[in-house]
Amino acid sequence: MQGLTAPGPAWKSFEFKVFHLGTAGQPEWEEFADDAPHASELKLTFVSEANATERTLFLWQDNVKHLWTVSLNDKRIGNLQLNEIPVITPFALRPGALRQGENTLTISPPEAREDILVGMMRIESLPLAELASSSLEIAVTEQPNGRGTPCRITIVDEAHAALPHVAAAPGQRLAVRSGCVYTGDGRARLNLIPGRYRVHAGRGFEYSLATQQVELSAGQSRQVALELRREVPTPGLVACDTHMHTLEYSGHGDASVDERILTLAGEGIELPVATEHNQHSSYADAAAKSGLRSALTPVLGCEVTTTAGHFNIFPVEPGSPVADAKVTDWSRLIGSMRAVPGVQVVILNHPRNQHSGFIPFAKGLFNPVTGENRWGLALSVDALEVINSSALRVDDFQVFRDWFALLNHGYRITGVASSDSHEVNRFIVGQGRTYLACPDSDPGKIDVTAACRALREGRAAISLGLLTWMTVDGRHGPGDLVTGTGDLEVMISVLGPAWVQADKLELFANGIKIREELLRGTQGGEKARIRWRIPRATYDLHLIAIASGPGLRELHWPLSRPYQPERPSWSPRVIGATNPVFVDGDGDGAWTSPRARAAKIVEGHLNDANRLMEALAGCDEAISAQAAGLLQARGKDVRSAPYASAPGVVGRGFAAFAATIE
Repeated sequence: MQGLTAPGPAWKSFEFKVFHLGTAGQPEWEEFADDAPHASELKLTFVSEANATERTLFLWQDNVKHLWTVSLNDKRIGNLQLNEIPVITPFALRPGALRQGENTLTISPPEAREDILVGMMRIESLPLAELASSSLEIAVTEQPNGRGTPCRITIVDEAHAALPHVAAAPGQRLAVRSGCVYTGDGRARLNLIPGRYRVHAGRGFEYSLATQQVELSAGQSRQVALELRREVPTPGLVACDTHMHTLEYSGHGDASVDERILTLAGEGIELPVATEHNQHSSYADAAAKSGLRSALTPVLGCEVTTTAGHFNIFPVEPGSPVADAKVTDWSRLIGSMRAVPGVQVVILNHPRNQHSGFIPFAKGLFNPVTGENRWGLALSVDALEVINSSALRVDDFQVFRDWFALLNHGYRITGVASSDSHEVNRFIVGQGRTYLACPDSDPGKIDVTAACRALREGRAAISLGLLTWMTVDGRHGPGDLVTGTGDLEVMISVLGPAWVQADKLELFANGIKIREELLRGTQGGEKARIRWRIPRATYDLHLIAIASGPGLRELHWPLSRPYQPERPSWSPRVIGATNPVFVDGDGDGAWTSPRARAAKIVEGHLNDANRLMEALAGCDEAISAQAAGLLQARGKDVRSAPYASAPGVVGRGFAAFAATIE
């Protein structure tokens, strides 16, 4: 691979070469498929003088998800950072760590298979604290008022396109990690190693990105002033993250509770839900102590972590007993969660991820076409995590299709996005978020009951870098029932900051794509406003709009690689989706699910296949798929004639279900 040049005459430099470490013939990602790894373990020999005083080793690394051990002359000196983006990691070399003459640096792999990139950059003859002799004073303001604002500051080492070591001057309330600083008032005094840097400031999805280049020489002090503007208007929409953790309470990750408050304010999350594992731990005191209580309304919740799935519940009354996490029967388990005092919302988290050997929507447990679980139990949750930005899928839309199936089955389950962040910077809090339609004029005094009601009723938008909202006939939004006659006038708005692109908008009816339009939205604010005229069907349906665009990997707000990839290819996408607008197509004043309609047709024509297929021909393939499932349960083999040879929407629906039969 291409080497990089180690800068600066003050550095004890080695030829900087990037090494690919991994398992030959088993690439983790397709980008490594044509590049044979150097080795599974790196042993790098170099000549040095012995060190009588502390020195510092710097390594460049990328794509590190598991724990890699770093040793010098067979003595462990630390680990690579757990971070899947390029980072420069420093290691202290205590006196005597270096030998006179030949030395060996070893980077040892974890048990898990993984491809990483790593390079030995340089050894400096001073301790890290003395090396960071340059200072940077940053002030970030929000315009047009000119006041300091909570924000995220990202610093990138331009020579190596990586996040560098950053240290905070004492006496500040900041959350600091490699190349990343969260501040509650827009101010930060930082110490860095001399070099050329690009400084970014942002405040999450709703704001612009401000950038300035700065070069620092040894001992130099510089000032940087950056201005942010709101680019995504969200009146009447509350930014909510329903899933997050801290090291302090959950025992893994790296964010303290105080740091979590800074990250939430810095990403513009107004309604954060504390969901520590099997405990009721509040962020309210930390928010009050931080001086940022007016920027957000903390909600006490819990992630009920069981061997039969993970569920978030909220709000919880302080002092309430914790739900019994040992229960595995979903009926009893969800009943136990709803019995916790105060609880108004139950969410099924990351349904396609494996924990404790269990995947809620695994093959054999869940039918992804009909939405039926193989236990025959009702899925009595209020919401489903269709996006988890710390646990993205290789197929970003897999859980969306699962959700469509549940809606078609007859469940009124709201789709949500969350971050599941445990860290300050490895996974960004609020990157996945849900917008709830309720009053938001005072972020510090959000009506939690109203927000929960909006979530349960589906008056919500699902956001991962984009925000999509839909109205039908000028007045009906997500969660509403559209009645009346005549064609449907569908208006869809796609919003996002200028640093995010949208290139596609899709409209789904009962989970089937009925419209698509390519977008060219690059500006901040409203990127597209699309109007479609949709003929009204004679049956009921639900409409969901999904906008998407190229995924971000830039270091100021990178999307994370899939958490449990099922294949080595990944094309990240930003996504903004609506919740369903329900359409009363048959004019009876109520909404009938595809499954309920299919059940009526099957019941009326169970023993007359030709009449049954004639009745289904006037519907869509979602209704036909549900009918196929019902027929199969009644002892009819839908893989045989005449079902298998049905034409049009009936055939497509039956074929979709037949593909799920083992």
